[in-house]
Amino acid sequence: MSPETPALLAVILVALVFAYTNGFQDAANSLATSISTRALGPRAAVIMAASMNMIGAFLGEGVARTIGQNIIAPPEGADGLNVLFAALVGAIVWNIATWYKGMPSSASHALVGGMIGAALASSSTVEWSGVGVRFALPMLLSPLIGGAGGFLVMLAIMWLFRRASPRRVGRRFKLAQSVSAAAMSLGNGLQDAQKTMGVVVLALVTTGYQVSYDVPVWVVAAAAVAMSLGTLTGGWRIMRTLGRRVMHLDPPTGFAAESTVAVVSYATSFIWQVPISSTHTITSAIIGVGATRRLSAIRWGVAGNIVAVWLLTLPGAAAIAALTYGLVKAIAL
Repeated sequence: MSPETPALLAVILVALVFAYTNGFQDAANSLATSISTRALGPRAAVIMAASMNMIGAFLGEGVARTIGQNIIAPPEGADGLNVLFAALVGAIVWNIATWYKGMPSSASHALVGGMIGAALASSSTVEWSGVGVRFALPMLLSPLIGGAGGFLVMLAIMWLFRRASPRRVGRRFKLAQSVSAAAMSLGNGLQDAQKTMGVVVLALVTTGYQVSYDVPVWVVAAAAVAMSLGTLTGGWRIMRTLGRRVMHLDPPTGFAAESTVAVVSYATSFIWQVPISSTHTITSAIIGVGATRRLSAIRWGVAGNIVAVWLLTLPGAAAIAALTYGLVKAIAL
């Protein structure tokens, strides 16, 4: 057994803990709208989301390659594992802190922020061109597309069903929302489980256990299970914020928001193979949907607090990761 094997196993374990926290963060994204509109019961919604997260994890590895190859280049060996360990700790601490406050936060931002913070604190190279093109640009565009898409889909629904009975429309969209919630959960698994896979593969490459950035089946399975278990815990604190406090949702508005996010998730995963924040995208889609009614339907104070957390996530996780790296190095000495 290599001297680095225990450290590698520790990084893999912490990566799975990150996947777990990612699951209870993103459970809110998948479930808040459908539970708040009563399209799905809480237990059925959680089981559905966990199952679809699991399936989505097995559908691709393009995002995992992006995370593994285009964000940082840690040094080989033990110090590279220290960098990845610190990066994951920074992301986990941020995920738990924002969950405790009931605020939706991007696990993707937290992970990349942790990677950058740990890299800057060490001798690692930050791939700034990759960060800009493969991370920052899609992270900026996806909420804008989500907001615009939610607005347009809701306008189309309002026009198509303008003469229908509101009660009958509500019943039909409760059924449709079950499908859109499942589609969005599948997109969450497709996107977010791959981020954990990317870090694990990077750890394997860093220690020489693997040469290519292909994702082994056991890594896919482990990330899928960890994220699904996190989803089963529910993330109820964040669900209340997304499902009720931003605006009051009904089945048509919930369907419009969820279907928009599902389309964005599939396009970015299969076509461009870049990470996005489903948290940012669903929140923007809810705001876009709400704007079709009237701007006062949106609770802008809550939305402003969410945006503030968004802006703080990357530097906050980076700072925690940098401090963690310093502590790890000090203990190693």
